[in-house]
Amino acid sequence: MLAVADSDSYLKWAACLLDDLPQGCEAELAVVRTPIAPSPEQIAAAVGGRPAPPLLPARALRRMAERTRPDAIVVACTGPVVDVLVAEVFAGLAPRPVFVTGLPGISVPATEKAWLYRSGCDLFVVHSEREVAEFAQLGARLGGGGAVGLARLPFLRPRVEGGGNRVVFATQAKVPRRREERESILLGLAELARLRPDLDVVVKLRALEDERQTHNERHHYQRLWRDLGEPGRLSFAAGSMHEQLVRAAGFVTVSSTAALEAIAQDVPLLVLSDFGVGAEMINLVFEGSGLLGTLEELSAGDFRPADAAWCAANYFHPAGRNDWAGRLEQLVATRPRVPATSLLDGPEHAVARRRARMRLDVPPTVLRAGYRAKKRMRRYLRALSS
Repeated sequence: MLAVADSDSYLKWAACLLDDLPQGCEAELAVVRTPIAPSPEQIAAAVGGRPAPPLLPARALRRMAERTRPDAIVVACTGPVVDVLVAEVFAGLAPRPVFVTGLPGISVPATEKAWLYRSGCDLFVVHSEREVAEFAQLGARLGGGGAVGLARLPFLRPRVEGGGNRVVFATQAKVPRRREERESILLGLAELARLRPDLDVVVKLRALEDERQTHNERHHYQRLWRDLGEPGRLSFAAGSMHEQLVRAAGFVTVSSTAALEAIAQDVPLLVLSDFGVGAEMINLVFEGSGLLGTLEELSAGDFRPADAAWCAANYFHPAGRNDWAGRLEQLVATRPRVPATSLLDGPEHAVARRRARMRLDVPPTVLRAGYRAKKRMRRYLRALSS
């Protein structure tokens, strides 16, 4: 197996996913060089005890795949990067590897864009039975792509140590978007810290101000706190979410996969609903969870457990329901005679693919090699069909 990631959240997901492979599988991990590539500190936090993976340009990734001849490549990247890696950088590898992709967190509702960019992959990994059903329905309607596999989010680990006095706020780069909304969260956290001096209130950042992350963050919380004049007792931390949660007495977010980590570790929590509940706030999935609450409830420290029935339907299914590794083994054993078909191969998508290519800095030599190999593959498939 070769796994390729392009950002901090995808790298964490890929590293954890590889840990779920059956014994005997050999796996290598690499980071492709893009403008959102993680810093050395982010890489170390994402991979845990693994050796730090190399940060490679597209040309070196191609050479790595040619040298190692992997049975499967996990393309753990943002959508446009998945498309270019599969369609061009890794095109024509012989024997053709099985391409696996997926999304590193909450993926409700399923979106056409997520499917389209990953439609050249043979296996699409998601993390709840609801997500499997939604993406399978999308695939049947749109075409392209391959199978949809189920895996439990690999970083949902139970807490093995005692709790603590920490309240952790997990930031989200995309929501809420407005500056004043983010400031209101900081003020609510500061009020909690004032009313409960026994609590250590921590803003858990996805990235420091000078680090890149999967999505751009226009109003960084640490900068906003300085602009507000630091009106209270808050601390800020990057690094491992797991290390924060083992000392947590409460958890709060607007929309973050880390909420699921808190549930797994029996940390009571709150998902803020003041800014709306829906697909645009990336918190639609929490309807019916019993976790939605307000800034007023945050200031009062009103954290709560998740509804058990909601958990069973969303991300906390029994391990025996996971089928992604079995589907992968079957795909590797049979090597799909006709690989997954990308829905983005037409000329109408050429401009978008060219922009993604520039982000990857894909050299012309790689593109020419991939183009020639794709032509050979098409001739081979035509010969088979005739």
